[in-house]
Amino acid sequence: MTATSTPLAPAANAPAWQAPLAELGPAFYSRIEPQALKQPHWIARNTALARELGLDEQWLASQEALHGFAGCTVLPGSQPVASVYSGHQFGVWAGQLGDGRALIIGQLQTPQGPVEVQLKGAGRTPYSRMGDGRAVLRSSIREYLCSEAMHGLGIATTRALCLTGSPSAVLREEVETAAVVTRTAESFLRFGHFEHFSHGGRHDLLGQLADHVIERHYPDCQQAPNPYAALLEAVSRRTASLLAQWQAVGFCHGVMNTDNMSILGLTLDYGPFQFLDAFDPDHICNHSDSGGRYAFKRQPGVAHWNLLCLGQALMPLIKSEDAALQALQAYKGQFEADLTQALRGKLGLIDAQRSEDLALVDDLLQILARERVDHTIFWRRLCDFAQHSEPVHELFIDRSTFAAWAERYGSRCAGLDPQLQRGAMRQRNPRYVLRNHLGEQAIGAAKQGDFAPLHQLLRVLETPFEDHPQDAALAGFPPHWASSIEISCSS
Repeated sequence: MTATSTPLAPAANAPAWQAPLAELGPAFYSRIEPQALKQPHWIARNTALARELGLDEQWLASQEALHGFAGCTVLPGSQPVASVYSGHQFGVWAGQLGDGRALIIGQLQTPQGPVEVQLKGAGRTPYSRMGDGRAVLRSSIREYLCSEAMHGLGIATTRALCLTGSPSAVLREEVETAAVVTRTAESFLRFGHFEHFSHGGRHDLLGQLADHVIERHYPDCQQAPNPYAALLEAVSRRTASLLAQWQAVGFCHGVMNTDNMSILGLTLDYGPFQFLDAFDPDHICNHSDSGGRYAFKRQPGVAHWNLLCLGQALMPLIKSEDAALQALQAYKGQFEADLTQALRGKLGLIDAQRSEDLALVDDLLQILARERVDHTIFWRRLCDFAQHSEPVHELFIDRSTFAAWAERYGSRCAGLDPQLQRGAMRQRNPRYVLRNHLGEQAIGAAKQGDFAPLHQLLRVLETPFEDHPQDAALAGFPPHWASSIEISCSS
């Protein structure tokens, strides 16, 4: 059953929608109406994001918004579209893909500029292949929580505006209930959009897409001698900065296919993600990733491989192999510089970089990996190391090895203002991240109709660097059963 499309008079405080991807034309998308869910209900509304977007909070709480964001009606002025793209999945060319369960319902003019609004889970599209186009409550809660958690950490990401649920049944490994995440981004364009038109030999449309992205998102590239090579370099730098942030905070994406890579360097498509519990560079968070292609330590290399695919897709426009390779070379230097800066910040090295800093960082990471020390708890306790060193030492079995490192660290920090250093570290080492077991607990309660744990967790994830004494249990060690949680691409 498709959404009700009878024209409705918009409420006086309703947003004014603009057609998404209108500049590109119908070769880039299909117009499609969402499929209605039964008896939709609110699960969460992001009023802070609504204010940023200039949306009226009363309208966001209205029945019109509920039914529109659940896919039951087409909001007045909205023109939903599903975009077409292709991509490499697990390193293999997969051909045509596209928005199989997502619809961009429109574009809003906000104080920050144009923002696209997308429903995820609103039913089948021409690109659904064998899928049903639906999302289940479990995965929708995970995406809502993690996109806002990443934003709270200061990491570039799509955002979640609201989450709606329904008793409508969806079959995955078992029968579950349906949900729809309404998410926003400056653009949902992916590496795969460029691959689609390049591999299909439609170079005129490839050029149209690249020109659109440059004009809208990378205007500085217009003045470059080779604007398309400049675009590739700019995307490479943004992607490198994003991966440095992921590695510093211990975030595993789980399915870094080229169709899941944002052309704007945003964290996109939250599926089998995980924040590390124990620091394990070999950790694989995606149960479907039997070969470990997307293991934590491999993420930076995979991102570079994906950029090579983007570069190959842009070659009909760049034309010069040397120019393309030079553009791609920016990735490694940007990633190394940004990761070094991030890790120095986590250590509180707030003065100028010294020659011994890299060795100090590398040796620490080796110790953490060897002992599988809890990643988030270690870094947060290290903030208070100068005042209280014992809580850090007790995280290690081989205390003598860590003590030797700590002596070097103490010598390196000599002369730094302890209070300034502690304050800087507490803004770089979160107390709270979205651990898998916390998400599972919120999901379990939500399945019983209790959304209070979800909102409690969301509150601390929105401000993860604060202590939140009343929610201290959410910052504790994971329970033993957490290691048995399996997350796959269908989750």
